[in-house]
Amino acid sequence: MRRPRVPRPRSLAGQLFAMQTVLVAAVVAGCAAFAYVSDRGQAEDAARRQVTAAAAAVAASPAVRGAVDGVDPAATLQPYAERVRHDTGVDFVTIMNPSGIRWTHPDPARIGEPFLGHTGPALRGRTFSETYTGTLGPSVRAVAPVMAGDRAVALVSAGITVDAISAEVRRQLIGLLGVALGALALGGVGTYLLNARLRRHTHGMNAAELSRMHDYHQATLHAVREGLLMLDGRRRIALINDGGRELLGLDEASVGRPVADLGLPPSLTRALLATGPRVDEVHLTADRTVVVNTSPVSGGEHCGTVVTLRDHTELQALSGELDSVRGFAEALRSQAHEAANRLHAVVSLIELGRADEAVEFVTAELELAQALTDQVVAAVAEPVLAALLLGKAAQANEHGVELLLAPDTHVDDGLLPPGLPARDLVTILGNLIDNGVDAAAEEANRAPRTATRRAHVTVTVRADDPAGDGGGGHLLLRVADNGAGVAPEAVDEVFRRGWSTKSPGAAPHGRGLGLALVRQAARRNGGTVTVAEAPGGGAEFTVRLPLRTRAGAPSTAGASS
Repeated sequence: MRRPRVPRPRSLAGQLFAMQTVLVAAVVAGCAAFAYVSDRGQAEDAARRQVTAAAAAVAASPAVRGAVDGVDPAATLQPYAERVRHDTGVDFVTIMNPSGIRWTHPDPARIGEPFLGHTGPALRGRTFSETYTGTLGPSVRAVAPVMAGDRAVALVSAGITVDAISAEVRRQLIGLLGVALGALALGGVGTYLLNARLRRHTHGMNAAELSRMHDYHQATLHAVREGLLMLDGRRRIALINDGGRELLGLDEASVGRPVADLGLPPSLTRALLATGPRVDEVHLTADRTVVVNTSPVSGGEHCGTVVTLRDHTELQALSGELDSVRGFAEALRSQAHEAANRLHAVVSLIELGRADEAVEFVTAELELAQALTDQVVAAVAEPVLAALLLGKAAQANEHGVELLLAPDTHVDDGLLPPGLPARDLVTILGNLIDNGVDAAAEEANRAPRTATRRAHVTVTVRADDPAGDGGGGHLLLRVADNGAGVAPEAVDEVFRRGWSTKSPGAAPHGRGLGLALVRQAARRNGGTVTVAEAPGGGAEFTVRLPLRTRAGAPSTAGASS
């Protein structure tokens, strides 16, 4: 069975169009009715003034006074009255004696009959007007006395019929209706064009749909964890959700402010102000790593930009937690590769009948491989750091770089406070070692390696308690290499995103982020990062992170770099 089709509610533009059309029609009709009533009243006033002037002029005429005193006033006054009637445009001019007996009339058969209307005020010497129904029908008339001294010797009445007035109003009404219809048509066209534009902007949605969409819009803004930022055509913040304010460190007062005035890092500001789209760009704020995507909003011209922000700090934390596992895997892979080579050597020696040399070779290799492991395990009781150092040692060995542990390295298990995440330690130490290995390997490739100058990276990890009372202090992480070092003019730039030991100042996409992440992680934990020249040449990076205080709470040393 076919379900009946439910009519869709009229769109908001359609509702406004209907309402505006009715409103325009009502206004035009009201104006037309008012104009008709006003014109009719004005026409009656004009007719009253016209007949009053005509009656007064005839009453003041010397010819009329002379005819009144004659033998046959009607014979003299009838032609005169008709000429005046035609010349003044009135419908009748009646001249009568004080008793109201007509001497003149448009219909000669009515001469000699009594005048139909009031004459009392005129007999007392006053000209007056009235609307009265006479022999020609309803008319607007005026009655004026013909005075001889202080006595009225005759009366003059001039009038215009109501039908004539109505005919004149009808003629004016036709023009008025034409103007009203033109106004209605013009208003209708303007309303249609305005609502067509509104329909485009509202996409044909009705008021309920727009209200529901607004509710969804508000709920979505607060529900989405990712940052959402909308910029208008003048690069001001038009909208920002809770996630965006949190990621960029902004408050609610930031809406309406230009992006350039927000105090964001220069690289992030340039990305937000760019006219073209940006895809998965990584940028750093004071304490976060954000992934930025921008998409211009265009409608014939640039109307604004939609920006989405994702917190890469969490992703970096997850990758840091996996670094220890990756370190073990890299160490096992490297050791497996080396073990296979050594096994081949041992087998070959045995096949050659040199068993003693085979035993000596195996013993020496075992002692060499176990030495670093024993040193790391003995000095670093923190499992995450120990695993990281072993893994990085294997990786450095593959690059021809020796990873050395400083003699004063010592970290007890349980030394690290709960507020110092292990993943941040992996981020800091892992990136510093990688940077040192790259620098040492690159310098070794440029300069011939000698017995006294072998590429190496020295790592120091220890609790630094200057007071010696165990009441606070710092965890010191120091990585020194014998690479090319950092030029004095580049010291302030090494922690900027995009700087790399392999291509300082112009790191390829995805490179040059390690040292920036080191500074960010140190700041996040209240620590400091410094860079100096290593004792044997190269660069030495030192990170100090606050440990627990006497009361057991983490230290709150200020961050700097």
